[in-house]
Amino acid sequence: MKRNNTVKKESFFRDVAKNKFSYLIALPAIIYVFLFNYMAYPYMLIAFQRYDYRNNSIVDIIFKGKWVGFKNFNFFFSSQNAFRVTWNTIYLNVLFIITGTVMAVLLAILLNELRCKWFIKITQSVMLFPSYISWIMVSYILISLFSTQYGIVNTALRSMGMKAVNWYTDPNVWPGILVVMKIWKGAGMSAIIFLASITGIDSSLYEAAAIDGAGRFQMMKRITLPLIMPTIVIMTLLSLGKIMYGDFGMIYALVGDNGTLYKTTDIIDTYIFRSMRQIGDMSQSTAIGLFQSGIGFIMVYGSNWLARKFYPDGALY
Repeated sequence: MKRNNTVKKESFFRDVAKNKFSYLIALPAIIYVFLFNYMAYPYMLIAFQRYDYRNNSIVDIIFKGKWVGFKNFNFFFSSQNAFRVTWNTIYLNVLFIITGTVMAVLLAILLNELRCKWFIKITQSVMLFPSYISWIMVSYILISLFSTQYGIVNTALRSMGMKAVNWYTDPNVWPGILVVMKIWKGAGMSAIIFLASITGIDSSLYEAAAIDGAGRFQMMKRITLPLIMPTIVIMTLLSLGKIMYGDFGMIYALVGDNGTLYKTTDIIDTYIFRSMRQIGDMSQSTAIGLFQSGIGFIMVYGSNWLARKFYPDGALY
């Protein structure tokens, strides 16, 4: 066993020496993950304590913290809004995962079918541009579209003799609006991942299919989709791990504190944020974060188990 460990260490350092620039590029990301993820693990104990701001170090938290068991979790689970925000979080994330994956794969396949290089470059740039726009800017775009008095949509409705709609008081339309905005902003970046997977397919497969008389649609159905399916499954598994985490930046920027829309847009993250502003209890916030992480772990492990059983090529481990 010691000999195997020694061999592994030697091979690791040999690989570092051989690819030192690659490891140097990855070093900032490794440091970031270590500091803000692994170093934060011990502080999960706050979820089971009544947190005191004077106990800053992990030693103080362990030995001086006042343990209260699962009482901090009661803050969320005993709330009358717990079911609503949990359902909204899961429902919106399921919509985002399904529609986002389908649109990203479709865009990647369409880009792969294009043959005009300059048009491909322009299209990719247009697709990626929304990814670099902040959600705050997107919120102003929405206001310009759906403002009751001066919005482009309502202006068009009035010009057609129809009644204007007060979009910011109708919660039922907002899941659809949020899905469209999520796709518009993120599908282009996700499509690049699937496009990279498509470009890795051996071109001889398409050549053989063309000789056999297969059309472009048949090639896409019989070659492209099956070969990128492992990537689709893996990306879906990673998304399922965050199914209990809503996109706080998007929801809060687009909806804000508009209580009229909470029925369909209020998620766990925004609910906890409002509670933190009003109560300021760090222990309760940590408890809900631990709950979200636990459900995410179960979802990833369970979905990976299913993938390994029914589609081994798409399993993470």
